[in-house]
Amino acid sequence: MELKNAMLELIRRASTDLSPDVEAALVQAYDREDEGTPAKSVFGTILENVKLAREASTPVCQDTGSVIMYIDFPVGHSEKVYKEAAEAAAMEATKLQYLRPNAVDPITGKNSGNNVGVNAPYLHFHQWDKDEVRVRLMLKGGGSENVGAQYKLPDTALKAGRDLKGVKKVVIDAVNKAQGQGCAPGIIGVGIGGDRVTSYALSKEQFFRKLGEPSANSDLAALEKELYEDLNKLNIGPMGFGGKTTCLGVNVAAQHRHPATFYVAISYTCWVYRRKQMIIKGSEVTYD
Repeated sequence: MELKNAMLELIRRASTDLSPDVEAALVQAYDREDEGTPAKSVFGTILENVKLAREASTPVCQDTGSVIMYIDFPVGHSEKVYKEAAEAAAMEATKLQYLRPNAVDPITGKNSGNNVGVNAPYLHFHQWDKDEVRVRLMLKGGGSENVGAQYKLPDTALKAGRDLKGVKKVVIDAVNKAQGQGCAPGIIGVGIGGDRVTSYALSKEQFFRKLGEPSANSDLAALEKELYEDLNKLNIGPMGFGGKTTCLGVNVAAQHRHPATFYVAISYTCWVYRRKQMIIKGSEVTYD
């Protein structure tokens, strides 16, 4: 399959078909809520929307998000080839209405009309030793992006120190401040350490992990579990209507930091948790 067409199919799948782990989490959330509550009704509507979008191959949300791709490719391949294919696929996906035009020039205020512009799509390249190509795609909505946050520890107002207890406090604070904005229930990506840029990058990359997939680090896995339980006690609920499910999952990662800094970045993505990947090996393309 031509590279552009393979990427176009990847975009179509991400835009119209929620992954099984996400849909399963939404079903579990629906089952947890009490009959006759707004939360139960919201989850019922969400699940019906997921079903109809898949059947009609139409976007599961009107905000089809920013196009973010992480591309791992073998030594010797050209980044230019993948960039050109990704841009062409984004243009075609916009024509076919799998994507809404979401690339706006911040100086002129003009929308490019095809999701292509400076750093749009956003492409992250990584060369590896495997003889296959992996393309991971995330379609990240603007509303959920707006409620992301970054903290600098220690935070005296929250009595949050430079440790995992402090990290836990700032994550809970960020979700509590969101109060259902960003289309709760959300999935929370947390990046500990690094600088201001890399902490955010690490937090957002956690959205490529599947729900329920714990960190390989036992301390972070324990933190993920604690945060998931505590965030769901906030009673913010779907769309802020109250309920037992404020969060569908928490993914945490850490990286080394400068001795003078301790950043914690919290990325938030809405229940429309759109991420897919494809593997290209020779002439064979597989999607997940």
